[in-house]
Amino acid sequence: MKRFPLITAHTGCMGQGEHSLESLEAALKLGVDVYEDDIRVTRDRVPVFAHDDKILLPGNQSASLAALTLQELNAALTIPILQLEDVLNRIRNAGRVMNLDIKTDDALEPTAALVKRLGMDEQVFLSGCHLQRAERAKRSGIVLRKLLNVDPDSLRYSSYEEAARQACADANRTGCFGLNVPYQAVKPELLDTAQAAGLRVYVWTVAEAEEMRRLAGWGVDSITTRDPAKLIAIREEWFAENNSRG
Repeated sequence: MKRFPLITAHTGCMGQGEHSLESLEAALKLGVDVYEDDIRVTRDRVPVFAHDDKILLPGNQSASLAALTLQELNAALTIPILQLEDVLNRIRNAGRVMNLDIKTDDALEPTAALVKRLGMDEQVFLSGCHLQRAERAKRSGIVLRKLLNVDPDSLRYSSYEEAARQACADANRTGCFGLNVPYQAVKPELLDTAQAAGLRVYVWTVAEAEEMRRLAGWGVDSITTRDPAKLIAIREEWFAENNSRG
């Protein structure tokens, strides 16, 4: 029986706030395989959850996350910012895996050091690694597993087959275990090329049930969604259909 893709919950899943413990707990309660969130670092190199550098403060003010220490940032916020270490401890206790979407180059080494200190190399991998960032991670000796973020324009505006081969070559050259691709850019040719190159294909961020079914049928390795309950229901249908055939 063909394996169903890993179910990855996007931060803010199930209608919860992004970069929140409520979102994490909702995903863990559902039993997802992987939880994904965005990583940046403060001026004193503490990994925290944030998509953008601009942080909204009380009183309609804003600040640069990278320009503040963790203490300065939390002093300015009503609710302290969520730190990666706190979430990783929950991930470890739940026996799950974390996809850390690295938003800046300077977040690479502090994040890798924290994961190593916690002994969680097998429960963490990196995404957000475009080619230059993947090359930097390799030069820096970071051994954490990582996905290569594929530029969708390369697949859209040149020969699809050639772009797929180049993406796989870049992933292998930079020590990535797979490709991270927006689902709209995925075709079976990419999956065939990646499989031949020994690489996995993770897709993001899927909302519609028909797209989930199509991608699962094509054989992607992971589907990221903000609605993991919908994807879990599709997985149950998948297993029921395959068991009835067997």
